[in-house]
This record gives sequence, C-alpha cells and structure tokens, in this order.
Amino acid sequence: MAPDRPAAYDPAVPTTRAELSGSVEGGLAADLARGFADRPRVEISAAEVRPVEPFLERLDPATATALAGFDRRVRSGTMPQFLDIYDWSYGFGFAANDCGLLDSDYHTELTDDDVYTIGADGGGNLYTVLTDGQVAIWFHEEEVLEGGTRFDDLETFLWSLVRYHAVRAGRLDPEPIAADFRALGQDGALAPELGLLASLRPFRNAGSR
Repeated sequence: MAPDRPAAYDPAVPTTRAELSGSVEGGLAADLARGFADRPRVEISAAEVRPVEPFLERLDPATATALAGFDRRVRSGTMPQFLDIYDWSYGFGFAANDCGLLDSDYHTELTDDDVYTIGADGGGNLYTVLTDGQVAIWFHEEEVLEGGTRFDDLETFLWSLVRYHAVRAGRLDPEPIAADFRALGQDGALAPELGLLASLRPFRNAGSR
C-alpha cells in the first residue's frame, strides 16, 4: 500500500516557496488531519503562554498572517501534536526563565520582543520565529539562535516539518520529499549533518506508530 500523502501533494512537481504562501490557512489542517490523525492534540494554557499579538505587530503582513493563523490552530485544542508544542515550548519567555538569547554572531543580545517560539525539536531546542520572518533553532546548550539551519519563512518551515515527520512515521516516501527539500533550498533542510535531509528516513519502528 502506498503511504498516505498530505493533501495537494504531487511528487512529480517540485514545490516552490511561492506555492506555499497561504498554506497555514489553506492546506495545513488537511495535511495534519491526513498525516497525524492518531496523534494527541496540542493543549496549552493561555495563562502560562505569552500572547502572540504584541509580536505580530513587529512582522511584515504575510508573516503576521501566517503566525496568527498558526497560533489560532495551536490554541484551538484540535491540532495534532507534531512539533512538541507545550506550555514550556510555545511562546517561551526567555527573560522569565532566566535564559540567554544571542543571535548567531554570539554577541548580539536579543529580547523576548524579538522572537516567538512555536515548538521544540525533541532535544530541548526551540523553533523560533524572528522579526524578519525567518525560523531559527534556539540551541539551548549555548543559548544562541543557530545561523546555518534556518528557514526563510514560517510557511515553508511548517510545510517541511509536516512532511519530515510524515516520512519519519513511515507515511510518506522519503525520495520525493528529499527532492522537494533540495528544490526549496532551505538551510534548515540542507545543512550537512544538522538539516532535516540528514535524517529523512523512517524510524525503525515506524510501522508500529
């Protein structure tokens, strides 16, 4: 049996960033429903998680629309878990938790006003939206935003992570997804050893997931 494919996925046509514009409000819900219907739902506490609205004001309109749409899905209680989204990883307060926040140059100090975290990678590192629209990993051991593993925008990041985790769960073939990753040209997917492409294969026990 061929693995389930997220909605509107055509492996013969490489995906472009332009085609992903609007995908948070468009195909994301269908992708998650088809690929991760058996996963627990995201549940966060509004009292524990800082609001996204002040950060939205610092973003360009397209990024603000995408993040606002994603935030609504996160807080709806209906979105399947796929990014380790919890009270401690979503809308993380760096100052409140006495954590450093350095840009990739290891010198420029940033504040909570400059970022908004949207989940974790399973190793304590946080996926972080920046004011320029990029998504970076906050590496907890050095308290720094990585520079060589970023995605250019939130919608490309989410599209990529959905398909990455679908491959890891044994629900998508890795080869066409790898081709799409190469076509999109995102450092977060292509960085040697650290990008998504380096581990784009099913878990050994994926068939039981």
